[in-house]
Amino acid sequence: MRFFLTILLFAAALCPGASAQAAGPGASSSAPSAAGETDDEILREALWTRLASSKPPARPSVGLALSGGGARGFAHAGVLEALEYTGFPVDYVSGTSMGSVIGSLYAAGTPVSEIWDFGREAAELKISRDFTSIKMISLLMTDRLITPTHITNFIEGRLGGQTFEGLKKPFACSAMDLRTGEKIIFAEGPLAIAVRASVNLPGIFAPVQYRHRHLVDGGVVDFIPIGAAKQLGADWVLASVTGTVSGRMPENVLMSLLQVIDIRGSLLAGAAEKEAGFVIRPEVGDIGVADFNRCEEAGETGLVEATRRMDAAREALLIYSAPRMAEKL
Repeated sequence: MRFFLTILLFAAALCPGASAQAAGPGASSSAPSAAGETDDEILREALWTRLASSKPPARPSVGLALSGGGARGFAHAGVLEALEYTGFPVDYVSGTSMGSVIGSLYAAGTPVSEIWDFGREAAELKISRDFTSIKMISLLMTDRLITPTHITNFIEGRLGGQTFEGLKKPFACSAMDLRTGEKIIFAEGPLAIAVRASVNLPGIFAPVQYRHRHLVDGGVVDFIPIGAAKQLGADWVLASVTGTVSGRMPENVLMSLLQVIDIRGSLLAGAAEKEAGFVIRPEVGDIGVADFNRCEEAGETGLVEATRRMDAAREALLIYSAPRMAEKL
């Protein structure tokens, strides 16, 4: 009912035949058409087609915020596939940690099919084995921090030489200055070093030094960068959140540290989600932050959940867009 009343604000000017059927004397909004669709469904599709084919400022600008979550963050690839399949508009992209990797690739115009390949590469690089190896754990017991070679090589190989200004969609990602605790939002300049900083786990990997900053994973202070998407210009933000704590007892000191970071992210997510227009939460809690051999599984879970929630996401955006689009008619 809420949706039906809202869209009547501008349905008559958009598709007078459909609105007359829906609101005219003796008409039933639930009467099926020859194709089995109700009047409400026909009207929804007509309005969605109009919205999806419009550009700001004719409609509100849409941001997509991708959370952190380590290997679980690969669920964002499935969410992207569902958005593209349904023609969901995305004007701005923001990401934190793994979300910054997926988001930067998407903003650069990388086909979603190739973003899926990143998950397969992560498994082949055996990043999970690196996280649980005796060698790496022993490094944590010394004063030395290590450089994430595999991740760095991947980022440099895909994003090296690119700038934020050269992306096909405006993009921002977040990191934290380890010395001051400040949230740092990157939205201009070289892309690869910003993404490297955003995925740089504190206490495990050496901080990324950029200008006067010592940068680590943005998920510590900005797990879902909804504010960054709005700073870029988004009026309404869809958030993809993969910050569910696994519930597993950590096996060692390294996994304990990752679990603490994960819990911190989940706490931040609860507050940040209130600023989103709609939230998709793939059920990936059983996948550990470092389970990079399960990236494809996370992606499939993201696709299933985003597909299941897509009608609700479209309705939320239509309701938000109704006043703006009515003014433009």
